[in-house]
Amino acid sequence: MINEFDLHMMALALRVGARGRPSPNPHVGAVIARDGQVLATGYHHKAGHAHAEMDALAKLGHRADGATLYVTLEPCNHIVRTGPCAEAVRAAGIWRVVIGCEDPVSGHAGGASFLTSAGIEVEMGVRRPEAEVLIEDFVKLQRTGMPFVTLKAAVTLDGRMASRTGDSRWVTGELARTHGHRMRDRNDAVMVGVGTVLADDPALTVRLIRGRDPLRVVIDSTLQTPLETQLVRSAVETPTLIFHGPSYNGERADALLRAGVMLTEVGRADSGLDLTAVLSELGRRGVVRLLVEGGPTLHGALLDAGLVDRAAVFVAPRILADPSALPLAIARPRLQMAEAFSLQHSTQRSFGQDVLIEGAVSAGTRL
Repeated sequence: MINEFDLHMMALALRVGARGRPSPNPHVGAVIARDGQVLATGYHHKAGHAHAEMDALAKLGHRADGATLYVTLEPCNHIVRTGPCAEAVRAAGIWRVVIGCEDPVSGHAGGASFLTSAGIEVEMGVRRPEAEVLIEDFVKLQRTGMPFVTLKAAVTLDGRMASRTGDSRWVTGELARTHGHRMRDRNDAVMVGVGTVLADDPALTVRLIRGRDPLRVVIDSTLQTPLETQLVRSAVETPTLIFHGPSYNGERADALLRAGVMLTEVGRADSGLDLTAVLSELGRRGVVRLLVEGGPTLHGALLDAGLVDRAAVFVAPRILADPSALPLAIARPRLQMAEAFSLQHSTQRSFGQDVLIEGAVSAGTRL
């Protein structure tokens, strides 16, 4: 029987589970408690390192007699580099296991059945919606081979990312920009189009907080990226990948390769490069979370292709009042409001005077 303490402990496991850099594995959190007291917490720090249950058990010498384990994802029951977690849980003396959601990977599930057969009480589905959100990026990669895509932008009240001259420094204030760097730290890769490179010369690194730089990805069909840009000059220190089409400048390609930039050719689609092929290649490289910080053309192409999973849009209390200023996205015209893209289960947070609106992207209905 689930009680309020169980719900509180699973909420703690979910918070702990959001830590770490486990790609291409899922985020998982665990809490071990007994007699109303937390004994240990754990999470999956990095691929190849201990799973969340093992991380928590290690802090107790792998003994937790009579305790309850709260874990956001079903313990694995297959051979991994750190051993099957379900067996370790049984051997540790755990009496009860409370699980957020089942393991979605075929061949990996079965931990709950193993524990039940070993005489351990198992409760499944506690805070299931939140537990499924924690692994939604991993689930998408497993099912489609493509990363979970978040479109991130900063706009004025009239929906403009930059003036007609391309000036965008700064739409939002420092608090919002700092959170934007936090988002980079939490993603495996950040992607822009060559138009953004030419207009802003971004570094796409994590600077405003202590964090990890993501893989930097540029969509540049004809290799226009100048050798003098920050991305190229720092490519040896921070991995940088440019996707290009079959027609490109060979001399520029050689120079970019010498500078340490990685180049990958993909085919073309109606509106430019084949973005599905781009995402599939990133998935093959182990990118689970992709943050897109592009301009209106890239944003529109991804939206039209149905490749955006989530949007995170900072709205600043500014008005450009210029129809020629750059919008959030340029996609196929939606002539009726019912056709508009919408954000489902949206949330709002304030960062100084700016507001961040986040939600799952849903395409409107074609009339």
